[in-house]
Amino acid sequence: MSENGRIVHLVDDDEAIRRSASFMLRTSGFLVKTYPSGVPMLELGRDIAPGVILMDVRMPEMDGLEVQKALRDNGVFLPVIVMTGHGDIGIAVEAMKGGAVDFIEKPFEKATMIAALEEGFARLEQSGRRRARAEEAKARLKVLTGREVEILEGLVRGHPNKTIAYDLGISPRTVEIHRANVMQKLEVPSLSDALRIAFAAGLGDDAEVGDEAQDA
Repeated sequence: MSENGRIVHLVDDDEAIRRSASFMLRTSGFLVKTYPSGVPMLELGRDIAPGVILMDVRMPEMDGLEVQKALRDNGVFLPVIVMTGHGDIGIAVEAMKGGAVDFIEKPFEKATMIAALEEGFARLEQSGRRRARAEEAKARLKVLTGREVEILEGLVRGHPNKTIAYDLGISPRTVEIHRANVMQKLEVPSLSDALRIAFAAGLGDDAEVGDEAQDA
């Protein structure tokens, strides 16, 4: 698979490391954006280009763990690979517990770095597919009325028709009618198919379906 167009965000306060690692990555076909610390990268917020973050653990202003946490708090979930020096293994383990893909020790071999990045880009691709499925599922749910969404939410929670009817103050027969309408509008042959769409859209996790879902 060609690396062309894949972006690596290289974060290290050591200019020599930025220069040498950047050269190694560019000659391997990656696009590289460099940062002397995590602060200028964090200032990009959610405007940061999709890619893999290759980040030193020990840096001034904010260390790698603090940058990693700040990224998550800002809603940025790009794959992170941390670079560590001698004696930083404990910190690297903490970074992985916080969601880092991998860590590599300095000085590192090119093959080691590339392997870690390949894993990071594989995770990024999987995340992209999940987001695409979620957006598609949300779009499909927009054909439902507010009441039909409520019925589907009850089904997502595993509630039987009688429980859904009681919670909504309607009859079980009305629930059955709405349930049939849900499956017809979603164009699915079974309840399990409807539930898969609901789960993909995040229904039941306070996910918003859309403005079209008004109360019936």
